[in-house]
Amino acid sequence: MVMMCEPLANAIESLSKERKYDEVIYLTPDGETFNQKMANHLSLSQNLLLICGHYKGIDERIREHFVTKEISIGDYVLSGGELAAAVLVDSIGRLLPGVLNDETSALFDSFQDQLLAPPVYTRPADFRGWMVPEILLSGDPKKVADWRYEQAIKRTDERRPDLASE
Repeated sequence: MVMMCEPLANAIESLSKERKYDEVIYLTPDGETFNQKMANHLSLSQNLLLICGHYKGIDERIREHFVTKEISIGDYVLSGGELAAAVLVDSIGRLLPGVLNDETSALFDSFQDQLLAPPVYTRPADFRGWMVPEILLSGDPKKVADWRYEQAIKRTDERRPDLASE
């Protein structure tokens, strides 16, 4: 099953009369792999139009004449692009001003600066004898920031050494 050319072209043209789209994105397994850098870039856009194929996708002529960017969310196949679109919307949306309570918190997420996020802790400081690292209780913001950065590097080296090569 392939989405037909005419209804999809009509929909894109109708929507394009209402606003200009920075990108017309087709979610497809053979697109460029989505990552945080791409999310950051797309979050600067005013309008994005997402096309979700189903089963075997969309008529190739739509890709050739309307699509400006093709994105894959990973090396696997879904029944349709709807879940991939939801991933993009969530990943990009959280970067928009006003979405998160603390707009700077996204700057410390995994994959910003090619690092995984450091460990995080909550209260109490002692739970069943499992302690929060003492440095986090020090009250010294510089030492805490240094510790977080060191832990991010350590975690990335241990769990995702491939990130260092990107």
